[in-house]
Amino acid sequence: MEEEILRQAMQVAEAAEVYWVSFQETPVSFEANRLKYLTTRQSSGVALRVIVNGRIGHSATNHREDMAALVSRAVEVAQFGPEAHFELPGPQTYPSVEAYDPQTEAFPVDAMVELGQGLIDGVRAHAPDLQCEAGVAKETLTLHIINSRGSQAEYHKSVFSASLWGTLVQDTDMLFVGDGETLCQPMTDGLVIIERVLRQLELAQRTATVSSGALPVIFTPRGVRSALVAPLYAAFSGRVVLQGASPLGGRLGETVFSPHLTLWDDPTLPLSPGGRPFDDEGIPTQRTPLVAAGAVANFLYDLQTAGLAGTRSTGSARRSLGGLPSPSVSTLIVDEGEATFPDMVADMKEGLVIEDLMGASQGNVLGGDFGGNVLLGYKVEAGTIVGRVKDTMVAGNVYKVLSSLRGIGQEARWVGGHLRTPALYGDSISVSTKS
Repeated sequence: MEEEILRQAMQVAEAAEVYWVSFQETPVSFEANRLKYLTTRQSSGVALRVIVNGRIGHSATNHREDMAALVSRAVEVAQFGPEAHFELPGPQTYPSVEAYDPQTEAFPVDAMVELGQGLIDGVRAHAPDLQCEAGVAKETLTLHIINSRGSQAEYHKSVFSASLWGTLVQDTDMLFVGDGETLCQPMTDGLVIIERVLRQLELAQRTATVSSGALPVIFTPRGVRSALVAPLYAAFSGRVVLQGASPLGGRLGETVFSPHLTLWDDPTLPLSPGGRPFDDEGIPTQRTPLVAAGAVANFLYDLQTAGLAGTRSTGSARRSLGGLPSPSVSTLIVDEGEATFPDMVADMKEGLVIEDLMGASQGNVLGGDFGGNVLLGYKVEAGTIVGRVKDTMVAGNVYKVLSSLRGIGQEARWVGGHLRTPALYGDSISVSTKS
């Protein structure tokens, strides 16, 4: 079918690309400590990108039999589309990236239900008043791309995720805890998630009052994701750089961050949910350094933005079925440092440990600003975590935090499947509290 779409498109276009994706998901959801629903969803669709008179046209459909209309719409859109600054790739050699585990697809639904209920029961055995929500899901994806220059590429991906979130209400106090794992392989048990949530409950048993003002802060891996990474995703996009909106534009080779900080985009890691052998334009993926010892090393490009920038694609194209490709981070890796978490805590006279922020990305993301309510965080006093903070807000700037790091943790972990980071110890952020 893809070949027939390509044949028809080439009768009216100078170049054409057919992008086909098939997706199946089985989510199991728990609410109020018990199973709420389970289902299986399937979808597939095809997108056509053409170049007509030097301009880009695009069309997509979920109806495979609608080939003539698909081609007609793409050609019509090309009259008003942007000028093409790229050539589609010819046949490529792709890295071997393991992204699919057949055991994920074959994992029984009954075992998924058992895993989710086990997460809830495992935590509530120690905190029976906790109201829990949980989710377990398995996904499989097949992606196929062909184009008019003879390139053909296909890969299969599997993703398995499990998470637990709990709420404890005592009078007017509400405590939120939770954690999860996202992998390419199925989980045999949820012990690691249970242990993390129980650790949060242990640290949150007591409450503590923190001072308003500038305080040092330790972002746990979850805290890094909730507060720091969204501005970085935008700043390293070649599209944002070309628009002149990235604070890092024009600063390649310049030391902007702490000299101890190194970041990568690495979709070639085996069995990582963001892993893939080629991007959504059929360009081979690669391990791309973004920050090397504090210096801005690269930006991420798809074919169009690379053509506009006078460089080459980094294999970073992402797309939805209904949209044109755009450069994006696949898997952000923060290199580990030398500090242990206890050492970072012991270094503080007074400070915060942030597990999760609420609303951190609602400020000037492109400028690197973040701020929000501390959904889960702890006060450090005289080198010891003394309790959970309440009614506390923080605000800061990603670039200021990452340029003056006091420490980078020794142990990195995956958060959400697309970020692997250790804890980061920041010099100071603004803290305000009702107390």
